[in-house]
Amino acid sequence: MYNAKGCGEDGTLKVLNLFGYTGGATVACAFVGASVTHVDASKGMTEVAKRNVELNGIDRSRMRYIVDDCGKFVARELRRSKTYDAIIMDPPSYGRGTNGEVWKIEQHLDGLVADCCKLLSKKPKFFLINSYTTGIQPTVIKNILKRNLDKVGLKVKDYEIEAYEIGVPTLEGIALPCGCSAMATFNKK
Repeated sequence: MYNAKGCGEDGTLKVLNLFGYTGGATVACAFVGASVTHVDASKGMTEVAKRNVELNGIDRSRMRYIVDDCGKFVARELRRSKTYDAIIMDPPSYGRGTNGEVWKIEQHLDGLVADCCKLLSKKPKFFLINSYTTGIQPTVIKNILKRNLDKVGLKVKDYEIEAYEIGVPTLEGIALPCGCSAMATFNKK
């Protein structure tokens, strides 16, 4: 992370954290000065995120906590013409929204990423996707991100995407694979 001041239109990096859970990414972004919209369908997890922000002494005035289905929230933000400088998502393999909506990563990730790409500001900083779903490879996440960035008019020269496997180190000196990530970082225009 870097100092987020001076990034967005109002001088602060605006971050959207989808499937925010207990707020690890929310805390990290807010700690360096970002304004964060934290979205999760679980009220309990969102309360834990609020507490984690408080425990880290972070100014809550830059925080926005939303208990909602992430897809529905993103659709509303599109209708409102909202934009974000950075997007983080950590979608589950399977889950239920606040009203019982079913989420299946294989069926819904591509569409959600497509909608999120439309929420990127004119000068985006990054878009990060984490997945702990068995069987999804880093290249799959990278391709979903690239294809959808291209659809909103961004060209390969405008960004770089890194994709990698996430592993947990063991005492034996090996890494146990447990997921993957892909992150697009955007070149300054």
